[in-house]
Amino acid sequence: MATALSEEELDNEDYYSLLNVRREATSEELKAAYRRLCMLYHPDKHRDPELKLQAERLFNLVHQAYEVLSDPQTRAIYDIYGKRGLEMEGWEVVERRRTPAEIREEFERLQREREERRLQQRTNPKGTISVGIDATDLFDRYEEEYEDVSGSGFPQIEINKMHISQSIEAPLTASDTAILSGSLSTQNGNGGGSINFALRRVASAKGWGELEFGAGDLQGPLFGLKLFRNLTPRCFVTTNCALQFSSRGIRPGLTTVLARNLDKNTVGYLQWRWGIQSAMNTSIVRDTKTSHFTVALQLGIPHSFALISYQHKFQDDDQTRVKGSLKAGFFGTVVEYGAERKISRHSVLGAAVSVGVPQGVSLKVKLNRASQTYFFPIHLTDQLLPSAVFYATVGPLVLYFALHRLVIRPYLRAQKEKELEKQRESTATNILQKKQEAEAAVQLMQESVRRIIEAEESRMGLIIVNAWYGKFVNDKSKKSEKVKVIDVTVPLQCLVKDSKLILTEASKAGLPGFYDPCVGEEKNLKVLYQFRGVLHQVMALDSETLRIPKQSHRIDTDG
Repeated sequence: MATALSEEELDNEDYYSLLNVRREATSEELKAAYRRLCMLYHPDKHRDPELKLQAERLFNLVHQAYEVLSDPQTRAIYDIYGKRGLEMEGWEVVERRRTPAEIREEFERLQREREERRLQQRTNPKGTISVGIDATDLFDRYEEEYEDVSGSGFPQIEINKMHISQSIEAPLTASDTAILSGSLSTQNGNGGGSINFALRRVASAKGWGELEFGAGDLQGPLFGLKLFRNLTPRCFVTTNCALQFSSRGIRPGLTTVLARNLDKNTVGYLQWRWGIQSAMNTSIVRDTKTSHFTVALQLGIPHSFALISYQHKFQDDDQTRVKGSLKAGFFGTVVEYGAERKISRHSVLGAAVSVGVPQGVSLKVKLNRASQTYFFPIHLTDQLLPSAVFYATVGPLVLYFALHRLVIRPYLRAQKEKELEKQRESTATNILQKKQEAEAAVQLMQESVRRIIEAEESRMGLIIVNAWYGKFVNDKSKKSEKVKVIDVTVPLQCLVKDSKLILTEASKAGLPGFYDPCVGEEKNLKVLYQFRGVLHQVMALDSETLRIPKQSHRIDTDG
C-alpha cells in the first residue's frame, strides 16, 4: 500500500509516545489509540497526491507500532530491550506462549551466544601511577647557619618515590579469564619490578577460583590460590593462599575473610591473616545512598589499631563526597579528612589531609580518570605544625576553585557544545525527515482539528490557544542562548477528546506532529489554553505527564 519504513525510521520511534499511551496501557487503550490515528492518517481520506503519500508513511508507522505493542511476546521484548531486541536473530524459534520472564531468559541466552563471539576482542585495562613528593623543606627549614650554603635560598622539593602498575584482563570463555599485571617501584634511588599472571574460573553463581604466578627482581617466584564462595544468600568467604620463594627460603601466607550481610546496607567482616605480618581484623561497613561508615579493630604483629571513618555523599550532579577518619594504634594516631568531586564525565578529583603522630602532616591528591588512577602523596612536615595543616587544607581548595572557574568549567562547556554539534550533525538528516513528517502530519490534522474546535466551542470546552515545544531561555544569565521552539498548537488540539488532554510520561518529540527542535538539550512544553471561557497556562518538562484542564493552571487576572 505504501513505501516500506527504513530501519533508521523504526529505530528512532518511541511506539508508546507515538500512540500517546501509557507503558502499562491495556489492549483496549492501545486499540482505541490505534483506531483514532488510523482515522486521522488513512490514505483513502486524502485526495491530494502529496498528502496521500505522507499519510501512507504515517499510517504504516502507526500500524508498525500497534503490531509490536498488541502482540504480548513482541511487546515484552520491546519493553525490556527496545527495538534492537526485536532485531536479534533467534526469536523465531521461541515459543509464543512464553511469559515475559521466560522471554528475558531467552534473550539473555541469545545475547550470551553473541557476546562469546566477541570476548576475544575485549580487555579491561587498569593502571595506577603514584608519585611521592618530599616537600618538608617548605616548613622544616635548616637553621640560620646553613643559609649560606649554595642553593639553599629556595625550598628543596623532590620526588623520593614512584610506583607504576598496570593490568589487563582477557576473557577466554564465558567462565575463564586471564589476567596479566606488572609493576615498577623506586624509592630513594633503589627500585625493582614484578610481573604476575593469573587465571580465573567462575565455577558457578556461588563461587570462583584463581591461580596466580609471579616473579620479580627483589623477590623470588610467587605461587598463589584465591577462592571465593557464597555460603548462604547473606554470607560468603574468601581465602587467599600464597608461597613466596626467596633467598631466605619459602614464606607461606594465608588470608581468610568471612563476611555476612547484617542488613541490606551493612556488611560485617572477620579477617585472619597468617604469615609475615599475622593479624586478626574485624570491621563493620555500612554503605547507603548518602553515607559510608566504617569501624574496624585489628590485633596483630607488628600493627594493632582501631579505625573509624565516615563519608557523606551529596546528591548533586558532581557527586561530591566529604570524608573523615581517625586511626589509633601502636604506631601512633592519624586523623585524615578530605573531599572528592567529579570534574568531568570520566574524571574524579580528590584531596585529603593526613595529620598524625609521629608521621607529621601530608597532603594526598588523587585523580581517577576512567580506569586509571594517579596518586600524589606530598609529605609536608614531620612535626605537627598548624601552618602546614592550614596550607594543606586551604591551598587545594583555592587552587581547585580557581581551576574550576578558569579551566574546567570553560573546557566542559566547550566539550558539551562540541558533542551537541556532533550529535546535531549525525542526526541532521533524520531530524529533517522528522520535521517534514511533522509538518505533513499537521496538514493531515487540519480537518480533524477544525471539527474538534467546533465541538469544543459549542460546549465551552478545551481550546488550545497556543502551544510551543522546545528550549525556553528564562534565566537572565543565559540571554545569549537562543530559544529553539516549534509551534505544536494543532497537534495538541488534535489530541483533545471530551474536553480533556492527557500526555503520557514520555518524550513529547515522539507525538504525532512533533519533532525534536534541539537535539541533546533540555526541552519543555508550554501550553496556553482556554477552558470554560477562562485562560489557563502551564509549562511541563519534556518527559512529564500532563493532564489538562486543571484549576492550578488558571491565569489570575484580578491584578
